[in-house]
Amino acid sequence: ESCEQNNHSAKDRRAQSSEVEPFICVPLLPLSLYQDSKDQKTYFLKIHAPWNVLATYADVLKIKVPFKTSDVPHSQDVPLEWLSHPFRLPEHIMRPQPDYFTYPFEKSKTDFFLITDKDTFFPPSTRNRIVFYILARCPYYKEGQKERDKTGIKRLLSNGTYTAAFPLHDCRYWKRARNAECESERYNLYKHWARFLCFYKEQPLNLIRKYYGEKIGIYFAWLGFYTEMLFFAAVMGLICFIYGLLSYEDNMSSKEICDADIGGSIVMCPLCDKKCPFWKLNSTCLSSWQSHLFDNEGTVFFAIFMGIWVTLFLEIWKRRQARLEYEWDLVDFEEEQQQLQIRPEFEIRCTNKRLNKITQEMEPYLPVTSKCARFCLSAATVIFWISLIVACIIGVIAYRLAVHAAFASIIKDPMRKIQVVGRFITPQLATSVTASCINFVIIMILNFFYERVAVWITDMEIPKTHLEYENRLTMKMFLFQFVNYYSSCFYVAFFKGKFVGFPGDYTYMFGKRSKLRNEECDPGGCLIELTTQLVIVMSGKQLWVHTLLLIHLNYQLGLFYEYLEMGEMLHLPCLQYRDHIWAGEPDTLLYIYIWRLSCFLPQYSTLCFPLPLTTTNSLPALPVFSVVQFGFITLFVASFPLAPLLALFNNILEIRVDAWKFTTQFRRPVASKARNIGAWQEILNAVAILSVVTNAFIIAFTSDMIPRMVFLYAYNENAGMRGYVNNSLSIYNISQIPVYNMPEERDDWFENSTATCRYRDYRYPPGHRKEYTHTMQFWHILAAKMAFIIIMEHVVFVVKFFVAWMIPDIPSDVKARFKRERYLIQEYLHNYEVERLKLQLSASFITEPQSEMSLMTDKHEVLSECL
Repeated sequence: ESCEQNNHSAKDRRAQSSEVEPFICVPLLPLSLYQDSKDQKTYFLKIHAPWNVLATYADVLKIKVPFKTSDVPHSQDVPLEWLSHPFRLPEHIMRPQPDYFTYPFEKSKTDFFLITDKDTFFPPSTRNRIVFYILARCPYYKEGQKERDKTGIKRLLSNGTYTAAFPLHDCRYWKRARNAECESERYNLYKHWARFLCFYKEQPLNLIRKYYGEKIGIYFAWLGFYTEMLFFAAVMGLICFIYGLLSYEDNMSSKEICDADIGGSIVMCPLCDKKCPFWKLNSTCLSSWQSHLFDNEGTVFFAIFMGIWVTLFLEIWKRRQARLEYEWDLVDFEEEQQQLQIRPEFEIRCTNKRLNKITQEMEPYLPVTSKCARFCLSAATVIFWISLIVACIIGVIAYRLAVHAAFASIIKDPMRKIQVVGRFITPQLATSVTASCINFVIIMILNFFYERVAVWITDMEIPKTHLEYENRLTMKMFLFQFVNYYSSCFYVAFFKGKFVGFPGDYTYMFGKRSKLRNEECDPGGCLIELTTQLVIVMSGKQLWVHTLLLIHLNYQLGLFYEYLEMGEMLHLPCLQYRDHIWAGEPDTLLYIYIWRLSCFLPQYSTLCFPLPLTTTNSLPALPVFSVVQFGFITLFVASFPLAPLLALFNNILEIRVDAWKFTTQFRRPVASKARNIGAWQEILNAVAILSVVTNAFIIAFTSDMIPRMVFLYAYNENAGMRGYVNNSLSIYNISQIPVYNMPEERDDWFENSTATCRYRDYRYPPGHRKEYTHTMQFWHILAAKMAFIIIMEHVVFVVKFFVAWMIPDIPSDVKARFKRERYLIQEYLHNYEVERLKLQLSASFITEPQSEMSLMTDKHEVLSECL
């Protein structure tokens, strides 16, 4: 089905479509149907693929079809299975068709397969996939002319000949079919899957696969499984957070900071030059309490738990994926089809040919010189955009350094001068929040442009196969998104406050002339700032996507209700649509209503799923933000134990919103096959390994856990944590501070109150023979940090590899079913060939009497032919 944007007559268009592809024919519909047009410009052309075409291309594409009903039971009785009944869907929804043993279709052996009705033998997703495969490759240039670029429906779409090409949805999703035999799969999907009230129910994956194809089915299977596993991580993160709340009163460090006699008597050195005043330690009382919620003993346990959780998640997903591969006939799919299926764009743009050593046929190829030039241009483009991200991050850092001084001049002494908000807003907090918001806006803007650039440079490389195209685009997108989303988090976690210097010898970002002094962390550490960054990016992304979605769909709603009212006035019955085959003879108005309504719906776009892994049919394998979110809850989870809980709530909503958009708000996408999540599997494995390292470094260098443990067990065994704050702050003589570091104005309370100020470091005090050099405690803490990183990494990695070794990738029952299917295929094919041989031999006896010698010759010929 497509909306044709031209002024040719219906008869001419029908003739042209017949010339394009002899296997595609237009059904004999009333001529007025084609001529009717609301704007006299847009016409509807219905493409119908008869059984002969479907059988031919099913043979070409090696599509697996049933030859015997499966005799292997689905599952065994599970103890306490009744507990899962509220979460289950009806059996006819979960399994819309029986399980079969399958075998690649062969047109010459149609009687070998279970064909009861040719109109419904191939499921809807398979039918529209075959038709799109033909349309993507059929030429439309005249005979005798070699205009190779005039090939495929996508070129006709790009030059405006057609405005859209898409398979139709089933009839209205909001009403049940009046005819009980005319069941709408779209209605079932809406009722049992696309409504938010079904959020606690399992997903009808088999029905999704039947209606939309395997690629979308794999996506929702992965997202659903990921959400299920998030439940356990969210529970554990919530327990750690509750532990932080319950141990709130036992936090001796915060008590000392907030104490008027301890924190109130400690004068801290200025945090910036000129604009920042001397300040009292107890002004950070609130932020120190907040830091304790996430920086406590439970953080270490939770980081180790998440290292094991991510391994269990990936290993159990491999088992779930293996089961889907078998049940959806995807075993060996990539090797047999995707790697040997050349993209139409490659065939058109590559005119050179050479012999394929596998198929022994001449095929197009891209010369090495052209391939190298395209690769260099692609690499240069990627490096340029990554450099642009890094430049933006440096700009945000410069903003933080400059604005911190401005905030400090406004909020000089929060405890005294701004009584209303001073207790809650400090210069560090104000700088962190505003910088995080600005960084988020930059992330979204760069993401918007790079999505299009990634598709452009991947098209420019002209990958040979669809699988190669998807893998290249995936790697480019993830590399960009990794740098785009995580750069600011890496800065706060591993760089901020680490290269500050000390009073009199501060470190500057671009040298002393820039006057941009490197940021310092609060006395409570930088962990709370990393938490702020994660919350803003994770929540802001979802608000951004859904806001754009509402804006995008707002304009469409008026037209939708217009056509909806038209359908209600006509009292249109349900029309069962089997992807290019109509059941029954509806009237012309019904045709126009269905086609216009489908044409009105917007096409699937990157607005909802940020990463379409193939531009051939614009279907997602995994939305990139789901993988980015996976990175947030694994790479930086030690700083925010509630991240899995937020991700869980988001994904529960995301599944139903995505289902609603697919079922009601978008045209039906062309079905596409995918064996697994492809390159994303390796990306997830890499993120899982990297997460162990990042969390170990966060606990060691970003949090205050290791310095507190060293103080407790090596320097203050008897008194517990009392005195830790004083021990962690070094002393500096104010008279030795250079003039350019001193504040321009001093508060009244500071005059003649003290001759020294404190700063966060472990250095000898003034007057010591090693004054302002690192103390032995500094080196003890550093050694403890390195030892902790090594021990934690080795412990988690050993457990990870042991768990991965213990859990097999393929369940034993799936292996047994696969072996039984292979056995039955051999047995049934043998019996089928023997029966066919008997029939041929019998026919040779009946046709005409022959001599004994000729009869024996015929028998040998028939036997050799069958063999």
